[in-house]
Amino acid sequence: MTAETTARTTGIDPRGPRFGAAVTSVLLVVVVLLGQTPAATILLVVVTASFALGAVRGTQGTWQGWLFRTLVRPRLAPPAELEDQAPPRFAQLVGLVVTGIGLALALAGLAWAVPVFAGVALVAAFLNAAFGFCLGCELYVVGRRLVAAR
Repeated sequence: MTAETTARTTGIDPRGPRFGAAVTSVLLVVVVLLGQTPAATILLVVVTASFALGAVRGTQGTWQGWLFRTLVRPRLAPPAELEDQAPPRFAQLVGLVVTGIGLALALAGLAWAVPVFAGVALVAAFLNAAFGFCLGCELYVVGRRLVAAR
């Protein structure tokens, strides 16, 4: 089996990560609006934990993935095609790093980092949710090309 055939037979519904990005965008908007408060930090912990789940288990292994499978996908037609789960998983890792840096800085006493790094993550999540442009997925493709060029 080629990698392309495997992705088609074991891939994920591309609408799932986009739905997860929409849910994450809403949470990140709330974090940004809450600013430098303890509530913002706690909510960013939830978002960061979600990214950690997605990085380890893939987007389908997150609570947002469960919501999509349970509440949304049964009401939709089957997807036209499935996509490889590696790029969205890498995108989850990128989200984990960005929000994790924000949390680490907040724990170091720099409360401003919570809304700033939540804002950075929000831009990427919103691009995916609204336009289907997955910034982390694009970074994955660029990284693969760089590795292949060696």
